Formats: sequence, structure tokens, C-alpha cells
Amino acid sequence: MEIKDYSRGVLQYIPFFYMIWSDDLLSYSEISVVKKAIEKDDTLTKQDSKYLTAYLDRKAPPAYQELKHWKQIISNSGIKLVESDTYPLSTFSQKMICHNYEDCPFNPHLKDIEINLGIQPNHYNHLFEIEVVKEITSNYYNPNEIDNLLKGEHTTAVDTFRTALNDPIFKWNLRRDKASFRAHVLKQVEFLGKKGYGAMAYPKAYGGIDDMPGYAAIFENMMYVDGSMAIKFGVQFGLFGGSIQKLGTKKHHDAYLSETGKAKLLGCFAMTETGHGSNVRGIKTTATYDKETDSIVIHTPGKNDNKEYIGNALHSTMASVFAQLIVDGKNHGVHAILVTIRDTEHNLMPGVIIEDNGYKLGLNGVDNGKIWFHQVRVPRENLLNKYGDITADGSYYSKIENPSKRFFTMLGTLVGGRICVARAGLGGAKKALAIAVKHALKRRQFNDSIKIQEDLLMDYPSHQLRLTPAIASCYVYDVTLTQMMKVYSDKSITDKRKIETQVAGLKSIITWFANDTIQESREACGGKGYLMENQIADLKGDVDIFTTFEGDNHVLLQLAAKGVLSDFKSEFNSAGFTAVLKLLGSRLSDTLSTINPVYTNNTDKDHLYNSTFHKDAFNYRTRRLTYTVAMRIRDYVKKGMPSYQAFLKVQTHLLTLGKAYSIELAYTTFVDFTETIKDEKNRLLFQKLGVLYALYELRNDASWYLEQGYISGTKSKAIRNRVERLSTELRPHIGVLVDGFGIPNHCLEAPIAN
Repeated sequence: MEIKDYSRGVLQYIPFFYMIWSDDLLSYSEISVVKKAIEKDDTLTKQDSKYLTAYLDRKAPPAYQELKHWKQIISNSGIKLVESDTYPLSTFSQKMICHNYEDCPFNPHLKDIEINLGIQPNHYNHLFEIEVVKEITSNYYNPNEIDNLLKGEHTTAVDTFRTALNDPIFKWNLRRDKASFRAHVLKQVEFLGKKGYGAMAYPKAYGGIDDMPGYAAIFENMMYVDGSMAIKFGVQFGLFGGSIQKLGTKKHHDAYLSETGKAKLLGCFAMTETGHGSNVRGIKTTATYDKETDSIVIHTPGKNDNKEYIGNALHSTMASVFAQLIVDGKNHGVHAILVTIRDTEHNLMPGVIIEDNGYKLGLNGVDNGKIWFHQVRVPRENLLNKYGDITADGSYYSKIENPSKRFFTMLGTLVGGRICVARAGLGGAKKALAIAVKHALKRRQFNDSIKIQEDLLMDYPSHQLRLTPAIASCYVYDVTLTQMMKVYSDKSITDKRKIETQVAGLKSIITWFANDTIQESREACGGKGYLMENQIADLKGDVDIFTTFEGDNHVLLQLAAKGVLSDFKSEFNSAGFTAVLKLLGSRLSDTLSTINPVYTNNTDKDHLYNSTFHKDAFNYRTRRLTYTVAMRIRDYVKKGMPSYQAFLKVQTHLLTLGKAYSIELAYTTFVDFTETIKDEKNRLLFQKLGVLYALYELRNDASWYLEQGYISGTKSKAIRNRVERLSTELRPHIGVLVDGFGIPNHCLEAPIAN
């Protein structure tokens, strides 16, 4: 088809046609969008329409010479592409017409194509050899509105707290000596205690406002200042104070809670042992009741039975010690006992030995230590007795008769801490991303012989792909953790086992995500990211341990998987396992025998962007993994293998299930949230972030879906391409998205971020 002297109608479409044929994502749905615009465009003659429509056949793309000629027409126009125009490509096309014809109105049909195909300047500005007037970031979205959506009902509390962080005591400085670092962090924690933030989750009678969700919301913001401060704050007020609040009764609250919230009584949370890190039920420290003296004797029986890695150990005067409670020679399982470890002169109490853990990879402002107890005697009243008590006559009593249920009920108090650790990790990821993006929006590198100045790092597709999906994930995880804390804090929900399962998995995937994201952000900043002054190095060292404390991630994923398998009802032993299998079999076997063939090869944009497809894909993976792991365990048990050994055989399978379940939970929680956003503009933005998260996660596990026959190779490729495309579409808004995290300027003092 040889038309070289293009009509006005055809000429205005040339930039669009050149762009879409340079993009191998041209799908049938996209072709229909263009065809529909052409059919409605009354500025086109029949010959124009015929010419344009002929080039909308995927089986007969334009010849190379035709594409080359289109490019020459665009390049020789001498027209600038202005990225800040409301509809850049449509406006550029209009200017081309104005350059050749007197009558050149704006064509709304081109605008419709630009909108419906999600065309952004960075999809095509590298294709056109023209001068591009770039904008570093768009102001289409308001970061304050985005931040407020994330803060929700905690907006006032978070804003007030961020203002408090502007005090000089929180100014970032390089601190390498652990003694001076710890002393400074202690002052910061005491400062926050005096301001009332330490007691925030406590009842009003003890200086608080009974707002655990608000406490979690401000906790993330502490990472914007320093990881050591956040963790020491969490140990003092969340773990030590929280153990008194959640495991103790009124007598303990009256005696200790107010002073703890003010940081006047410093305490630590002595659970983990050298020999039993994540196996709390197996800890060896004993708490033996002595009826004659009406006291409890705390003792470390063996060399490796000491408490290990206990935060606040060097500054504390009291510890919540978790130990095996022995009454009348019978072990009643793990309980918490308050033990004074230092006197008023800060000298160790008799029988208490504490050693400094020394320098660590990060968090060197936290005073971690090892603690041994040698026949340390405390009053019977020091037993935190909400779930188990020693009565005045010296006998043990608990309303929860089942020891296992009692143990897990007590451990349910750790859920809040796990949510806060995940929030802190997320805060670290957000700050690293904000620094990396702000750097990439000013740092230029490489060019060609035509362009006047080098390109911004953020304009490279590879850079977009490195950072943008992580930003989308931050939004998904922020919303999810807020919802989890809301459910956990709901006093009407007395059985916390379901939320414990959910949080165990979420803590794992989010803290791993945080570490990966901080590393990617560091690399994205090159050598500048390696400098201490730019603060990503601190984040790397501090957040690394989040995958380990408050529960090792691999252990927590297995906990999550077992919760899925048991439907949160049955304990895992050979006697109760048959009922679990029956439940799973009836629910799953009939749905897993076939896969919907419509989904397998569907690469249409509307399908790939549809949350129903994402939910189905995530749910299928969870159900399939649940069913297959249950069948494997059943087969082992049928052969006479003890259930514990059977679980060891499928351990890696359980980890995969735990992760799949957690990703599905995060995504569905986020989708539910986006539907509540009233403002359409922001709702559509959040929906796009959800789509990017979903497709990115599906792409990451594409091998599994391919093995199952759930998606084809063609669909897998289309998902990958869509992830790249979405990352590019969000490029104009990338600066606003990281500003939407709400990190105060006084907490972003990294030179490369300013």
C-alpha cells in the first residue's frame, strides 16, 4: 500500500500506529479499541479508514519500509513532545497536523485510544527521534491523599507522631560505638515514653489510650528515624509491657504498667534460649514453685539453656522470663514470670548473670544480651497469671484445661509483636525505595549522539522494573497489616488462632520482601547507596534480623501451612489427622481435577488485569498445594510413619503452601480495601497497584503454574510483558507514589534523596 502524501486524517494516526506496532503487546482487545475509535472518527474519509484498518491485522503487520517512513515523518516534523501535556501523544499528533494544515482541531478519538490503551510517554519517547520535554514526575495524583488513605483512621495519631520525630534528638548521625549508640537510643525511647507513645496500647488507667492499631501505625514510622530505636521501643513497650498487659492481671497492671509505659521501669522479654530459638514449647529454663516459702525458683539447668539475644538486657531492671512452670513436681508448660534482675543501683541481683551479645550486623543501638538464672527466687505473685495461676494453697489452676490450647493462647500475645516487626520491615523497605527513587529522578546516565542530555535513571525500563513492583507491594502490604492489626485488636474475637496463622505467614513474606527490596534499592543507587550517609546501608543491617526474630520465617511459614491444613480446628497428631484429611478431601478433590481451559491461553489485557483472574490463580495454588501436601502426609501415615516424621518429609512443601497462602491473603485483603476507596481517581490508581502486585507474584511463580498446566507459555510471556508495561505506565507517578508513603522530609536526610 503506497500512500506517501498522507491525508490529514491518516497523518494524525501515524504516531499511534508507529508506537503500537513497535510494541509487541498489541492484543486483539487493543486492536478493537483502535478500530472502534476509527469507526467513530468522522474526520476520516472512507479511504483513510480503509488504509488505517488494513494495518490493524496482527497477521499482516506493516512492512519495515512503511514503519521506517512513518518514523521519518515523525522525526522530520520538528515538533517537541511535551510529557507534561494532559494527553501527550494526542497533543503531539495535533501539532503534526497544525504543522501541515491550517485546520487542526484536537481529536478526542485519539485521546480515547491514549486513555484506553494506557499509553504513557515512556512507552514511545525512545522510539521517536525528536526533542522530548521531560517532566521528572507528574502531579496528577496528590501524595497527601494517598498517604491519608493508608493512614485511615490513624491519620491524626500518625501525623502528630511524625511531627514529634522532628525533635533534634531524632536527627540521624553516624554512630559506630555501641555504648554511645545504645545510650542515645535509650534517651530516644525515654523521650517517647514521656510523650505518652510507649503507653499508647495500654488501658487509660495506666496512661494509655487503648489503641493497639494506632501503636502499630506509628511503629512503622520509627524506622524512618532508626531501626535500633524502633526495636528498643518495641521491646520495652510492646514485648515487656505487652507481656504484663496481656499475660498479667490487675495486680500486675497496677504495680508495673504505668511505670513501664513511661520508660521509668525498663524491662526485657526473656523467651528465646540458645538451645531453643524458635521452639518456645521446648525451652529448658524452669520455674519451680516452692510451697514452703511461697515463691518461685527460676533456674537455668544447662550450658545452652540461657536466654539469648534478649533486647534491653543491659539496661533493664526486670525481665518477663518464660519458663517451664513446675508445681508439685508436675510440669504445666511454659508460663511467664516477672523477675527483678537488677537493684536500684543497677547491680545484678544474686544468681543473675548477663553477658553482652556484642556487635551485630545491625541494630547496634539495641543492648542484646545473654541471661542465666541460678536458683533465683521471686514471689508467687510474680507469675503472670491470666491463663494459669498458683493458688494460695499451692496448687495449679487454669480455666484452660488443655495444656496445648493454653500454650497457644498464651503465644497468641506474640501476634501483635509479629505485626509490628513486619510493619518495621515494611518501613525500612519504603525508606530505601524513597531514597532510590528520588536519586533516580535526578541522576542521569548514558545517552546517544542525538539527545542533548543523558537520560534519567528512572526512565530506563530496567530501573522501572527493579523498583516499581516493589512500590506496589509496599502498598499491598501496608493495607494488609493495618487490617490484620484491626482484627487482632478486636476484643470480640477471643480465639486468636486464625489471626496467628495469618500473621505468621505475612510476617515471613513481608520481612523477606523488605530485605530483598532494600538490597535492590542499594544496588539501584550504585556506589552512592553503599555510603553510610545515604542510610540504605543502615537499613540493610537493621532489617536483616527481622527474618529471624519474633519467629524464624521458615518456622512461621510452617505454622501458617499447618493452620491451613487443620482448618484452624484440629491439632496435628496421628489421632486427629483423619478428620483433617476428610475435610480437605471433600472440599478440594472435586475442584482440582480439571483446569478451566479458557484461562490457560487467554492473554487479553482485560483478562490479565482482572482481579477475578488473580484471585482464582492465587486460590487455585493454595488449594492445590493444600490438597497435595495432605495426600502426601496421609500416605506416609498410612504406611505407619509417625505424624511428626511425615511432616518432616513434606517440610519444603509446607513452606511453599505457607507462602502461597500468605500472598493470596495479602492480595485479597488489598482488593477488598480498594473497593472502599470513594474517590475514583485514587481507587483506579490503587487497583493498578494491585494488578501489578498480582501479576508480578504470578510471574515469580510462573514455573509452578506452567508445571500444573494452569497457564501456557504464551500466557506466561504475556504476564511478564504486562509487568514491564505497568511498571512503565506508573513511571510518571513514581515520585508521587513514594511521597505517598508519608515519610517526613526531616527523616529523609540522605544526600542523594535531596
